[in-house]
Amino acid sequence: MIDVIAPASYIMRGTAAGGTLRLVGIDSTHIVEEARLRHHLSKTATAALGRALSASALLAILLGKKVDSRVTLRIQGDGPLGWLVAEGSADGLVRGYVRDPDADLPPRTSDDKLDVGGLVGKNGELAVTRLLDNAEPWTGSVELVSGEIAQDVAFYLASSEQIPSAVLLGVYEEGGKVARAGGLIVQAMPGATDATLKAMEENIAAMGYFTDNLRQSSLLEVMERAAKGLDLQMATAAQSARFQCRCSRERAIQSLVFFGGTERQEMMDDGGQEVVCHWCNEHYKINPDEIAALDAPEEHARA
Repeated sequence: MIDVIAPASYIMRGTAAGGTLRLVGIDSTHIVEEARLRHHLSKTATAALGRALSASALLAILLGKKVDSRVTLRIQGDGPLGWLVAEGSADGLVRGYVRDPDADLPPRTSDDKLDVGGLVGKNGELAVTRLLDNAEPWTGSVELVSGEIAQDVAFYLASSEQIPSAVLLGVYEEGGKVARAGGLIVQAMPGATDATLKAMEENIAAMGYFTDNLRQSSLLEVMERAAKGLDLQMATAAQSARFQCRCSRERAIQSLVFFGGTERQEMMDDGGQEVVCHWCNEHYKINPDEIAALDAPEEHARA
């Protein structure tokens, strides 16, 4: 079993400018570090998936209709990473993976920052899937703007959801592990004035790189900077968040049901079968007795 890191990540919410701005932020440091360990991610792949994990958690809160609403973010670019998928739930549970965890690039020569845009690629698509009120899945998509993820999510919110938003995402790695990671989305609500939006834009521009802010400050302090002079009102309690998959040993065993009898016999002859969850990279060793106890596919279908 993979060692699980204590769920010390958290989400904070607030409003500003008389309720015409909505802020949702996440300190996802422990979530992203667990993702790095589980998937054996390269440095830049960690930054890419970490940004997407933070974004999915925030989008689940902003777009979800229920306390356990889930939002799946899929980014397919033309860079060496291939694609990445992140799923966030409004109750703070997050999981995700990338196509090529070993993919990496040297830092950008212009500012020595990780080249997430180059790893993801600038040509491709960002798709967001969520459940509508009738529980039917709905997917909206936009072309990638930069591959840096934050800009792409902001473009999605403005284009597909018609919600003007500032999206800030960052991952800072030091000593071979994730030292800080997080994200912040500031949304314009009905009634937001041009003066309010201008003030918010100026605040965010003055902050500089979001990752540098995370390194130097708490999530609350970062949110206060984004809403400086706009009467930020924070929710009284933070919400816990953690990396958690919905896989289980039982589901892993049941995934073998639809293999033919000959294939399952070969698994038993080989001493069992290993099932790997692509979401969290958990490995389940299914023994021959467990495989033998499975119903045949046709029997399972009649059950």
